[in-house]
Amino acid sequence: MSYCQQLRELLTRPEIIVIPGVYDCLSAKLVEKAGFDVAATSGFGIAASTLGLPDYGFLTATEMLYSVGRIAQSINIPLIADCDTGYGNALNVMRTVKDAVQLGLAGVILEDQEWPKKCGHFEGKRVIPMTEHAGKIRAAVEARGDSGLVIIARTDARAPLGLEEAIARGQSYINAGADVLFVEAPQSVGELQTIAAAFPDVPLVANIVEGGKTPEISVDELQKLGFKIVFFPLTALMAVTEVMSNCFRHLKEQENTANFPGLMNFRDFQELMDVPKYLQIEKQYQE
Repeated sequence: MSYCQQLRELLTRPEIIVIPGVYDCLSAKLVEKAGFDVAATSGFGIAASTLGLPDYGFLTATEMLYSVGRIAQSINIPLIADCDTGYGNALNVMRTVKDAVQLGLAGVILEDQEWPKKCGHFEGKRVIPMTEHAGKIRAAVEARGDSGLVIIARTDARAPLGLEEAIARGQSYINAGADVLFVEAPQSVGELQTIAAAFPDVPLVANIVEGGKTPEISVDELQKLGFKIVFFPLTALMAVTEVMSNCFRHLKEQENTANFPGLMNFRDFQELMDVPKYLQIEKQYQE
């Protein structure tokens, strides 16, 4: 079964799918080791970790696809990739989707922001016309061919145009062939309820950014509302950033790492990186 088929099978199950955000191969391997069924790349995470820049449209299509391709190769679970706006018009979206299929991705997220886009929980977002993005979704559906790639249509219209417009856009994108709908940054539980009521038969995404615009309600509550996927896109990135900040501060002040809490044992890290396996393979070719 392909990763696309695995993701589609998960979408048919009654349980909500909890999907952590990853930003490199190491974080993706840890998600797999923890037992999650799916991982998803965070555009913000990749921009921060590879460029040291915010999610402000600095990443090019080449940089993003290179990063997500390497991540996909490093794990044995489906990977959903944040592909921003598809990096241009419908023709660019077709190229992006074809590349995504070749890289073995299970799904892609395509949003309706103007380029350069911004993080969905930033101020000052602008969106393209609804009909234009619907056309891009149709192009994505055609470009995936028979791969089964899951197309997740995202609208960022809530902030600049209001919830009613976001719902109208969502319906347009589903009609254009999207498999899953992602209305970004609803601002209350009431708005989450309104979205769920408007799309009773559509798999819906909730995106929980700690400190962001969407309320941090529980996964169980989201499932009861009718959501099918919940992303935690920045949780790991912010946790790791806090730990690294504390580690470097400790090293600077103490000039050693004695008594620094939470360090993984070097042997355990080697196991995570499959060092014993590669040592064994190496020995086979030395004899």
